[in-house]
Amino acid sequence: MPAPPRRLITGFSNPTVKFLRSLRDKKHRRREGRFLAEGLRLLTDARESGRVPEMLVMSERRDPHPLTDLLERAVEDAGGTIVETTPDILAKITGKDNPQAIAGVFAEFDTSLAALDRGSAPIWLVAQALRDPGNLGTMLRTGDAVGAGGLILIDDCADPFGVEAVRASMGAVFTQKIAQATWDEFLPWLRSGSGQLVAASLRDAVRYRDAPYTAPCFILVGNESRGLPEEYEAACDLRVTMPMRGRADSLNAAVAGAVLAYEVLATFDK
Repeated sequence: MPAPPRRLITGFSNPTVKFLRSLRDKKHRRREGRFLAEGLRLLTDARESGRVPEMLVMSERRDPHPLTDLLERAVEDAGGTIVETTPDILAKITGKDNPQAIAGVFAEFDTSLAALDRGSAPIWLVAQALRDPGNLGTMLRTGDAVGAGGLILIDDCADPFGVEAVRASMGAVFTQKIAQATWDEFLPWLRSGSGQLVAASLRDAVRYRDAPYTAPCFILVGNESRGLPEEYEAACDLRVTMPMRGRADSLNAAVAGAVLAYEVLATFDK
């Protein structure tokens, strides 16, 4: 197979630069079905997970690195495009004053519920109306850490393919399944097979360390400021409470999900 085209771009008005910059906007990401990921570690995680960028964008002043060589070879083998550009243009593309020396363009994944295999993992994370991309990325990272199957985003959540969420996931966007659905789509899907829906709550709740978790366990967290709607809590199979011994009356949504995920993992590991 011949090597893919390798291009040098030095002008800010280049159409490829405009295309890459547009991927920072959700509307354009959805239209193109593409998203941007930045950094050698993150792109290496993608490659090791079997996902290769369609376009590899690198600073012409980058330091040599064997992992960069592996990425270039993977893109070449897949017939992708390699672009070299100036640090200033790379900063304009990523929106960072001090960008890392490498970025990649990936095709968005299938985020339908139908693409999930609930039996493939004992733990799944579910977020309802999660608005902060940092929290979303943290939940993906937590899911990877506990061996979860993935993250299901319910209702109006932050975009999992946004630059901030991808960056916060530390590569877990490539290792975790991601699904997007409304509550009215998710609940019938959940009830069509096995699955225990668990949420932190004060309503008829049991202590989180005494709760009878069963696999596959779907851990549900709510919006950062409003929490879960009452009807969503009522639909849960199990509601648990965590101690709050200081003045705070709640945990950060992503932190609460992590605490519960590790407790469920500890139960299953016994």
